[in-house]
Amino acid sequence: MNASLIFVNARVLTMDGSAPRAEALAVAGNRIVAVGEKETVLAHAGPETRIVDAEGATLMPGFVESHLHLFSGAYGQTLLQLPGVKGFEALNTAFQSFIAARPEEGLLLAQGADYEILGRNTRLDRHVLDRICPDRPMAVMAYDFHTLFANTAALKAAGLLKGRELPVGNEVVRGADGLATGELREKFAMLPVLDLRTTGGREMLGMSGIEPPVPPTQAEWRDDVEILKAGMKFAASKGITSMHNMDGNRHLLELLRDVEAEGGLLSRISVPFHFTRDMPLSELDRATAMTRDFTGDKLTCGRVKIFIDGVIESGTAAMLDDYADKPGLRGDPIFDVASFTEAAIEIDRRGLQIAVHAIGDAAVRIALDGYEAARKRNGRRDSRHRIEHVEMIDPADIPRFAELGVIASVQPLHAPVGDTPTTRSIGATRAPYAYAWRLLHEAGAKIAFSSDWPIVPIDPLLGIQAAMTRNPHLPGLPDHRLPLNEVLKAFTCNGAYAGHMEDKTGALRPGMLADLVLLSADIEWAPVEAIADIGVRMTVCDGRITHEA
Repeated sequence: MNASLIFVNARVLTMDGSAPRAEALAVAGNRIVAVGEKETVLAHAGPETRIVDAEGATLMPGFVESHLHLFSGAYGQTLLQLPGVKGFEALNTAFQSFIAARPEEGLLLAQGADYEILGRNTRLDRHVLDRICPDRPMAVMAYDFHTLFANTAALKAAGLLKGRELPVGNEVVRGADGLATGELREKFAMLPVLDLRTTGGREMLGMSGIEPPVPPTQAEWRDDVEILKAGMKFAASKGITSMHNMDGNRHLLELLRDVEAEGGLLSRISVPFHFTRDMPLSELDRATAMTRDFTGDKLTCGRVKIFIDGVIESGTAAMLDDYADKPGLRGDPIFDVASFTEAAIEIDRRGLQIAVHAIGDAAVRIALDGYEAARKRNGRRDSRHRIEHVEMIDPADIPRFAELGVIASVQPLHAPVGDTPTTRSIGATRAPYAYAWRLLHEAGAKIAFSSDWPIVPIDPLLGIQAAMTRNPHLPGLPDHRLPLNEVLKAFTCNGAYAGHMEDKTGALRPGMLADLVLLSADIEWAPVEAIADIGVRMTVCDGRITHEA
């Protein structure tokens, strides 16, 4: 068979240890058929072969986005976005045109706000938001999606103004007067306000593991499909060929099946079942059914997502010791050791992978203890259970990742820079073990890098630059940067391994699926502070060109 596509004059980084470099590569159908010297690879050319001159730029495996929220990221582009907005006047100005353009919307919603959007040690509250919009429900989502700030109209409409009893780890913050301040921490506090929306809303259901309570209309279904197609197109423009979604339900999988049928599935994507603390273990039958019904190379399940804690910024991350700036606060885990262990044993027994959100060092320990218990109960298998974020870790737990075969799925752009609410809460004593990628790597842990879009931009090159340029936020802290080759592995072959796909993707060698990205420059020679400026010239997924600059 003649090749459909050949790249020549490339700096090919194969991520294949047996042949790490080459200058040319050929694709036929959806497979790589040759990697090596130019003349050898050109022997696969035929009259219909397209030959691409890479002009000395890097050709490498397509980026594996190991942690993102595709549906909410794509839908969020239709909402008011606040990254970079600082101060009340800027916030007010941003909202006014947004409000005027949506006279019928049930909830005026913005995303991406910094916790200190109004200044150091100052939080948004309902009174500030009332000054912007006193008569219609309005809310501002913090950039990490773990805190929502609502105005008085939204709190009244949602029945939260006088507070509400919620599951552990969730809170309607109340002031000295007993009324809600407007700060809503974690999912179950936010949902009553988010339910006020009259457009959208289904994109957030995967965070709760539930299906739409009212079946979408044909028009709503069509809107969701188009939003996902736009998200896929945007991701392809960033060189992404595989995604590990981190929220999910059957609704999302069915939508993506329609996207695939229409030719819009421009990346491989796995979608988990989201298991919550209030669910009985029998709900895992849904995860088993989703795994059984979606088994292709491009659209799969096979995974269960669980939140053990929240985030450091809101004080909901579970810590072994007090927050440095909040004496007496350690954060309450959503799952304690017993409840998570019970769930982990059952999920593991079903042969499913587990991906756990664990940010605080106490949450990381709960996850590791549960994985260890599952191995003891069910026997050793190639489970590749994961811990997402690992922003804090106790030194005693670092070697347990390699011992238990647990993936450290972390996000370079989450590491704080300078003085922030996060660094103040961590404090100086724990700081050496914050975002401790190098210590995990040196202890033998498999590291997978990602973005966590829409929390931060979905841009692997920006993530690579952040990983390479990260500076300690306090003097004397360890340097947790990794060498470029290890960073690139974390965005490619390690991500494929985390997704049980390393025999098909994540490396460039004959017989592998043709997932690759051609950059616009040689990344090995680019200044590290300019890596994010390198363009993506072409993305190929499953042998198909999904993006071309």
